[in-house]
Amino acid sequence: MTLLLGIDNGLTVTKAVIFDQAGQVLSTARRRVAQSIPRPRHVERDMDDLWRQTAAAIHEALSSCGRPASDIVAVAATAHGDGIYLLDRAGRPLGAGILSLDSRAGAVADRWQADGTAEVALQRTGQMPHASAPSAILSWIQQNEPERFAAIGHVLACKDWLTFCLTGRIGTDLTEASTSFTDVRTQGHAPDIPDIFGLGALPLPQIARPDEVVGHVTTSAAAATGLAAGTPVVAGLHDVTASALGSGGYGTGTVAIVAGTYSINETVTDTPRIDRRWYCRNGIAQGEWNAMSISPASAANYDWFLDTLCASDRAQAEAEGHAFHARIVPEIEAAFERPSTAIFHPYLFGSPHGPQASAGFFGLRGWHDRAALLRAVIEGIAFNHRYHVDALRDGFCPSRARLTGGISRAPAFAQLFADVLDMPVTTSDTEEAAAWGAALCAGAGVGLFPSPRHDPRQVHGQTRDYLPDPARVAGLAARHQVFTDLAAALSPLWPRIEALQGDT
Repeated sequence: MTLLLGIDNGLTVTKAVIFDQAGQVLSTARRRVAQSIPRPRHVERDMDDLWRQTAAAIHEALSSCGRPASDIVAVAATAHGDGIYLLDRAGRPLGAGILSLDSRAGAVADRWQADGTAEVALQRTGQMPHASAPSAILSWIQQNEPERFAAIGHVLACKDWLTFCLTGRIGTDLTEASTSFTDVRTQGHAPDIPDIFGLGALPLPQIARPDEVVGHVTTSAAAATGLAAGTPVVAGLHDVTASALGSGGYGTGTVAIVAGTYSINETVTDTPRIDRRWYCRNGIAQGEWNAMSISPASAANYDWFLDTLCASDRAQAEAEGHAFHARIVPEIEAAFERPSTAIFHPYLFGSPHGPQASAGFFGLRGWHDRAALLRAVIEGIAFNHRYHVDALRDGFCPSRARLTGGISRAPAFAQLFADVLDMPVTTSDTEEAAAWGAALCAGAGVGLFPSPRHDPRQVHGQTRDYLPDPARVAGLAARHQVFTDLAAALSPLWPRIEALQGDT
């Protein structure tokens, strides 16, 4: 039996998923990777622990698969983009890995907006630098931790660190390379780009295609994971692109939406069109670009509400053997049927309006209950996705959306997205879409598939379509306008609110 291993590392969990060559999941193992927040805006993880947890997940997936490790013909990883994972010149972690939720460099990005650096970067790299961009984080380190900056031997992304742990090879792939330092037109590194940010010469990694074999599992990695030494390892790709690829939403005319920690919205184009409202990043092949409009403001807000304000109820439900999500969704569905003035800005972890924007409920009344607040949270998430989708509609005129992410599994939430966007929305029953996107690259790398686009599954049989309900579209448009106007009105107040914590 021919098997593929896809590794998917998110912001809190690392997963190992073993697929057969038809795309069927044979086993999945997960490990939680602890985050640390040593100071406000600093969101980090221990890089060695990330590898240990990933190796343990691989070992468990292999053990539960029932097939020998030699059946795995290729491995590829995907992981969160942006943030930064630094190595010293000996190839050891240089401090903690910095996650894409980190916003310590927000003031750097703001300064670049004010002094014209951001506009120069946009024209050269296809994107505006932001708080979690490698360029901004490196500048922050240069200014605040000069000894660490001077010791940098290699600048990697998260999945590149995992590939290095598997193979000993230092490098990146086409999609991941384009987070800060590639020429938007040539799609490769350009020596003048780091100087735009005042960084000087940087040790940037070699770029491979996402489906290119870049190394083989080493003896030490085999001992840690249970994989067979010598198993081919493919370069892999950014998880945004992997999710779109694995769910069948990678292509022109479609907006691939991931409602996860980040509000991710992207469409494929064969032209490097530049606009400050989206990142123009590399696609999975030369001559393809991903127009990505994103912000850290999506389903993590829903998870926060359940974890923080429903913790005891969730614990009780789980103790009784029930999934709390299944219990709470009918309450939210009922709340959608009642009129409500409650509006929520889902900016707990960031926003498209800059790092100082914060979350908040508006229009609350004494008769609002938990379900009404959760309805407002879900609507706010959908409204924030619309902010990004509207930008992509201006630039690329997509006619449909492919929605993935945990909340997309609830039909009521998927229908809400169709009504808020006033666009047909398709959800996929694909298990572990990002890991399957990585596995498609792995399979293509060893000749199992002609290319990562050649998904062997009957994708259309695993989807469900949601059409906009005209009766709801107008009402939601009015609510969205209030949501938008509130953000505009609060814009001058957000810095003052942020200053109240005393650490700006």
